[in-house]
Amino acid sequence: MEKISAQFVEGSISSNFPEAFTLYKKSNFGEPIGEKIQYSLSEAIFLVEKDKMEIFQRNKKISLKELLKKIERFDKRINLKYSVYRDLRERGYIVKTALKFGADFRVYDKGARPGTKHAKWIVFVDHEARKLTWHEFSAKNRVAHSTKKNLLLAIVDEENDVSYYEVGWIRP
Repeated sequence: MEKISAQFVEGSISSNFPEAFTLYKKSNFGEPIGEKIQYSLSEAIFLVEKDKMEIFQRNKKISLKELLKKIERFDKRINLKYSVYRDLRERGYIVKTALKFGADFRVYDKGARPGTKHAKWIVFVDHEARKLTWHEFSAKNRVAHSTKKNLLLAIVDEENDVSYYEVGWIRP
């Protein structure tokens, strides 16, 4: 497959290349918006890292290092979130943003396609050094419960390794 050529405009990354639509249908990268496929920032980094995409800004190709710098201006937590995105995607899960839920990601079980099935988890990403209060934990758990998803806490350590903690509801 030929590399996808995408444009970076004001914090948004999209492509109208046929390969973008092919990859969306095959592996669920991006979201169709009109005549283009729009990518989350994590998806774009992943595809550039995997050598499946080139990103341009004003007809100039952006290196991965430049892209990360530009994205950090829009999302200060991108390095933490990307560690989790990459780990989950490499494990075979479909990972999408969860901004409308106030979370970092929604994750679909292996083989599930967004639009045909609901996400299994709602993911909140944090660094191991940050302390989570009971109030914050309770709020995250309420969001997961109200959206009928399991809460997945993704904790990133100093080496960018990720540990997951799944929280579920039980009835005694």
